[in-house]
This record gives sequence, structure tokens and C-alpha cells, in this order.
Amino acid sequence: MSTAAPPADWHRLDPRTVLVTALVVAGVVAGAAIPVTLGLTRWFSLPVAVLQVLAGAVLVIGVAAGADRVRWHRTRYRIGTERVDLHTGLLLVKRRSLARSRIRAVDLTANLMLRLLGLVTVRIGTGEQGSESTLVLDPVTRAEGERLRLLLLERAATASPGVHREGELAVLDPRWIRYAPVSFVAPMLGGAAAGAVMQVSDWIGAQGQVIEWVGDRFRETPLLWTIIVLVLAALVAGVLGALGLWIEMWWNYRLEREAGGTLRVRRGLFTSRSISVEEARLRGVDLVEPLGVRLLGAARLDAITTGLAKDHEAKNADHNTLLPAAPRTRADSVAADVLREPDTPTGAALTPHPRAARGRRLRWSLAAVLGPVLILTLLGALLTPVLLWIALGCAVVAVPVAVVLALDAYRALGHALSGRYLVTRSGTVRRSTAALERAGVIGWTVKQSVFQRRAGLLSVTATTAAGGGAYTAYDTDASEGLTFAADAVPGLLEPFLERSPKGA
Repeated sequence: MSTAAPPADWHRLDPRTVLVTALVVAGVVAGAAIPVTLGLTRWFSLPVAVLQVLAGAVLVIGVAAGADRVRWHRTRYRIGTERVDLHTGLLLVKRRSLARSRIRAVDLTANLMLRLLGLVTVRIGTGEQGSESTLVLDPVTRAEGERLRLLLLERAATASPGVHREGELAVLDPRWIRYAPVSFVAPMLGGAAAGAVMQVSDWIGAQGQVIEWVGDRFRETPLLWTIIVLVLAALVAGVLGALGLWIEMWWNYRLEREAGGTLRVRRGLFTSRSISVEEARLRGVDLVEPLGVRLLGAARLDAITTGLAKDHEAKNADHNTLLPAAPRTRADSVAADVLREPDTPTGAALTPHPRAARGRRLRWSLAAVLGPVLILTLLGALLTPVLLWIALGCAVVAVPVAVVLALDAYRALGHALSGRYLVTRSGTVRRSTAALERAGVIGWTVKQSVFQRRAGLLSVTATTAAGGGAYTAYDTDASEGLTFAADAVPGLLEPFLERSPKGA
């Protein structure tokens, strides 16, 4: 196979991609080698099982490295004056091209292996849906990645109105790690850890022994206390996992404004990430307060922007997070710096919503809780009294919680106009305060159900091409909500409003 260099205006990926692939596959194979070897010992002696696993490992690593060698040889890219081209494929050559004028994001990531070799993965995207809107160069040298980022995001620097600060806007404060254990990630990781133990023990045929061992430890312990201890153990594992995940994701965090109007977020301990957001595409910010984080007086800051990667490979990459969970006052000050405002819109005084909105939330919460309780009661009357006691316990615990969350959700409701931004707030388990640039609103959606109409309420939604695409002020007073929408973007809603006849 020829390895002649492509034409001068074309570039190849770094050839060390073959080494990276071989090492990564070797690590995966090594992790699977022990359970596979133990499994093979059911039919073969230990030396024979080890030899079979080694032969399989060599074959798998060789095939993976060979396939990546072919990929490297058949992949090339070119940065033209108008377009970025990427050609790849062996039998079926795939040619993809993006117009440079449509490129909105150039993000760099590097796992530990790539960092040790001085390589990065470059993701070039237009911010549209689908993988066809993203080109991935995996890997290139770090210097080449920085060159591509600066070249493709190069824009004419323009003076932006309002006060602002250039350079560093925020850096990591290690004390912020205290918010990691109170996130919803902790119980999820705890459950995943328990499931992983059972799954791995099943692979090696030892699940029964694990269950028996746990049973022996709690043989003299009442069932209720056994359940409590196991749940607490899972939570401890989840907390430790959440701390480790936070360190991996946010270590070396830095938010800065570069020349030419680009916000850049850099973070990561083992896997480094560099995410760039053009201020020209920024339409606002979203101050997010999950319940546990909010109880400690903290919030995280997300960008409301067009052009961030939305393909299926990057949808979970936290591409829009500008600031991890931090004290609320710090989040507000960073929001002001990001938006180039003297006072943050996320801290504006909000118009409260009518008491009828509180009643709606109380009814929703109680219905969600009492529905299952009613089903358990009916089943208990038909089948066994045990279900009646379960229904009673659920009612005693869940009803007060539902009422508290409903009242909290009502207190969260609010909306306001703050300078160039409209602000909406809602949510209790996940409270969101969104400050959306009024110029970024492309339409309004007004919804009023039969029950809202009877209560004199309606919900108004600002639609935009940025962020989540829609930001809603829920259950506002009917006249207040329409006035809010009309004042936020003059001329957009008026043609659809009913006007009283002259002299009425």
C-alpha cells in the first residue's frame, strides 16, 4: 500500500492514531481478560485458557490497529478559503464539506492517551442537527488543533456595547467541589455501582456467592435495617463517584474572553476539553439551580447560544455550560461579565404570578402522589391488607413532600424585562432562570387550556433559534402575560391581539 503524501493543500491526521488505537484496545482487552479467562476455565485448564485469551487479544489488537491504519491512510482534510473538506473511506469514499461562513464551533478534546502524545481531537460544527453538520479530525497535533480553532473562528473584532472585561472571567475554586455530592448524579452512580457489582459477578459465575456473602453479613439484622445499610452504602459509593467525576470534568477549569469576541471554556483533568462560543451567537444565559445545589445557595451557568455541537456524539458533552455549580453571587457576576452588562439580568426583580398558579401546582402534585396511593388501596382491599399499610405509608411520606415542592414551584415562578433581556423563571427540582436577549426572539406561542381560562391564566413562550429553542413564562395573569410578550418584542405580537372597538 502506498503511503505517498497527499497534495500540498491537503493534510492527513497524525499517524500516531494507530498507536493510540492499539493502546486503547489493549487496555479494553486487558480489562476483559480476567473474567474471560475465569470463564474459560470451566472447559479448559488454566494455562490453555490463558493462551487462548492471549491469542485472542493479539488478534483483536492487530485487527483494530490495521483498520485504523487504513482509516489514517484514506483520510485527509483541507482548509480552503471558502470551505472545509474532509475525505475518508476505503471502498466507498465519503466526501464531506462545510462552508466556513457556517462554522460556529471548533472544540478540542484530548483523553489522557492523546495528551501524553501531544494530540487532540478537533470537532468542527455548524450547530445544526445531525452528524452531517460536524467534521471530526481525530487526532491531530495540539499545535494544529489550535491553529484550526483560531483560523476557523477568526472574525473581525467589533466593539460590543456595555461594560465588559477581557481575558480571564472565571477560574476554578476547589471549594466548589462541595456541591458535587448533592447533585442528582450521586444516587445514579450509587445505583450504577451496585448494578455493576451484580453484573460482573454474574459474568464470572459468582453472583450467587456475592448474594450469599451479603446475606451472611446481615443474617442477624432486621430486614428494614439491612435495606437502610445497603442504601447508605450505595449512596456513599455514589458520593465518591460524584466527587471523582467532578474532578475529572472541572479540574483546570478556566473561562476567558479572547480577542475578537470569543468565549472559551477549558477544563478537564484526564480528558482536556476546549469549547469556544462566539459572542455574536450568544443570545443569553440560563442560571440553573438543581434542588440539592440550590439548598446550598449555588447555581451553574449555561449559555443560550446558536451554533453549539448538537450531533449524537456530542449531545452529552456539557457543551453549553460556562460555569459549574458555584455560589449564586459568583454565578450572577459571571453572567454579567459574559453578557457585558453592569448588572446581571438573572438577578432582576421578577413579577410574581397569581395565586391561581399555586392552586394548579398543588392539584398537580397531589394528583401525582394520590393516584398511586389510590391504586394501592384498591389492590389492598381486593388482595392483601399489606398493600393498605404500604398505601398509608406512601401517603404519610409523599403528601407533605408533594405540598412542599408545589409551594416551592409556585414561589419560583416569575418573569421580567431587564434592559436588552427578557427573564423567565420556573421549576423546583430543577429551577431555571433564563435571560434571553429580546432581539433573539423570533416568535411567541400563547397557550391557554380550559382550566387556565377559568383561572384567568395563560402561558407565553418565547421561541428562539438558540439554546433550548423555547423559554416559557408559565401560568401568568392573562393580561400581564400578553403585555409582557408585547413589551418584550414590540410589534411581534400586536397584530394577533384582540383590540376593543374605538370608543368602547
